[in-house]
This record gives sequence, C-alpha cells and structure tokens, in this order.
Amino acid sequence: MKGYYIGLMAGTSLDGVDAVLAEIASDRDITVCGSLYRPFDPELHRLLQAHCFAAAVPTRVIGELDARLGEVFAGTVMELLEQSGLAPRRIRAIGCHGQTFHHGPEGRYPYSWQIGDPNRIAERTGITTVADFRRRDIAAGGQGAPLVPAFHRAVFHSPREQRAILNLGGIANVTLLPADEERPVVGFDTGPGNTLLNRWIARHLGRRWDSEGQWAAGGKPHLGLLESLLADPYFKRPPPKSSGPEYFSLDWLEARLKDFPPIAPQDVQATLAHLTAATVARALATLAPRPRRLLVCGGGTHNTFLMSLLRRYCRYPVDTTADHGIDPDQVEALAFAWLAWRTLSGRAGNLPSVTGARREVVLGAVYPA
Repeated sequence: MKGYYIGLMAGTSLDGVDAVLAEIASDRDITVCGSLYRPFDPELHRLLQAHCFAAAVPTRVIGELDARLGEVFAGTVMELLEQSGLAPRRIRAIGCHGQTFHHGPEGRYPYSWQIGDPNRIAERTGITTVADFRRRDIAAGGQGAPLVPAFHRAVFHSPREQRAILNLGGIANVTLLPADEERPVVGFDTGPGNTLLNRWIARHLGRRWDSEGQWAAGGKPHLGLLESLLADPYFKRPPPKSSGPEYFSLDWLEARLKDFPPIAPQDVQATLAHLTAATVARALATLAPRPRRLLVCGGGTHNTFLMSLLRRYCRYPVDTTADHGIDPDQVEALAFAWLAWRTLSGRAGNLPSVTGARREVVLGAVYPA
C-alpha cells in the first residue's frame, strides 16, 4: 500500500511534537520527504509537566488536555503539509503516538494511556488517523512498550555486525539487533534518559533542558549518590520491561538524596548524566550477543556531554543514526508513520520478544477521514 504517511510523536520529555512525512512502499522502502518540530507553548508545557504522570488529576483537566493536544497535533500536520506542498488528500494516513499521560504496565490491570484526541486530528485534517498503538499489545499480554524496535529492525539491521539502537528520550530504551536475522530482537527501557536531567534543571535554573549538557559538565558526579541510584531494583530486572517518569521522578531522586548531606545542584545534575550513561552501558553488557556498535537517536543526541559519557562507558563505537541514514530527531515519528502503514496493511507491529506479548498483533485504532 504505497503512499505518503505522516508520523507524529510527543515523548516523555514533554517538550513538543515531532512530525515526519514519508513515502512508504514496503518495510524497508521508506523515503523521508519532510519534517517539522513544533514546541509546546509555555502554558501547555506547564500543564503537561504538572499533570502527565501524576497520581491524581481532575477529570476535566484530562479531558481538556486530550482535546487541546488533538488540536495541536492536527495543526502540526497542516503546517507540515503547507511546508511540503502536498494536499491532505495525498496522505494515506497519519500515525499518531499521542502524548503518554500515564504508563502502568505492571499490576492486575496493566495499561498505557496516551492523550491527543485522534477524532479531532482526523476531523481537522481530513486524513485517516491511526492512534492508540500500545493497548492492543498490552491486551495480548505485553508491556505495550517499546514499540519502535520493529522499525529499528527494518531500517538499521546489518548482517555484518551486532548493533544496538538507543533512543535517548525522556526515558532511554535500547534495541539489540543480532546480525543473524533468525535470532530474536531484544528491546527494553533501560531507565531515565533526559527526564530527570530536564526536571532537575527546570527546578534549579528554570530551563526546559540542559543545553549540550553544559551545566552537568561543569559539575562533579557524587559517587555515593550514583551508587545509591544504580542500586534501584529496576535496573537489575530482566526484560521485557518498560518504565516512565511516573517511576523515575523527582520524588524518586529526592528519596535517595535524603541519605546524604546536601549536594550542590550542579553536582546532582552531573550525577544524573552519569546515571543515564551507566545504566545504558550496563544494560547492553548483559545482552547476548553483545553489540559491536551503538546507534543513538532522540533528543539526547544534542547533549554532547551525555554522548561523551556514553562513549566512555560503552567502549565500542557510538554513532548517531544520522551516520546510518536517518536524522536522530526523526526516528520515532518516522516509526509511527511506518506503524500506521503496517496497521493499514493488516500487518503486526509489535515484537513479542521485546514487549512480552503472547503473539504478534496488528496495532492501533483507525479513525477514518
């Protein structure tokens, strides 16, 4: 089902929407035709920071955020189409991940909840929209995450070397791609990526993120705090596993800070950067076969200090996906364009070896134009 597809991704960093326009003819015949990043306005960013991943949120607030994000996603699509010179009728479908509001894959009734009303997207754009990708995998016994490893396998697999793909979003997740395609793909969340770094600098300096990791680079990691953070049981759990800012929150950090005399905020930031790099490297070291190269995508690729720490901890080549054909800022949005193509083609989008689902399933709900 060759055609143009648009992927929309709003991640756990809560900073904005990434949109990618692509022509897709098959699993591996994918051409990026345009892209757009639209940051959330300050008020919406504040509301998302306050309510996403929170334990108790008024129903009215959830409903209004869902509707408002639907309008933001639709507006992003129309801006991308204007930029690209394509009419909406030329687009086969939009694949919208939505904004994760809460991710709870454990417990008696596991769930994952993304907001950003797809009815509004389809209505405002006149384009068929595929959304709600995670819950079918959960219904089949999986974690509902990560879902992007299937796309990683399609576009980054190499028969010459074992590769790992790292997405450095709010949460960091890895995909191991064995050179032998008969071997199963492994993928899981390693722990915090940018979420704690962003929230800590927001608290102390009022910034959304640590540009190029400059604040962290000027600090000194506190080894005692680092060891305390690394002792969390999540890091030792075997996959399949997934997590989110609900777990790796400032409350989680502050509970461990109480065990130490006051630590300078900049030194805490440095410690958090080391935590991200160390948990990624340790997770990859447990895998068999071990990767021979790491390809990094996501917003964290702009944190030059964090990238230098990854190279120090991993001790094998660390590239960005730009070195292998796809802009690091486009990978996840492009993956959801691809997943929409899979859904409309009647093809499964999950990997049970990654999510723990009982079987492969077609993902997402379709909202016709």
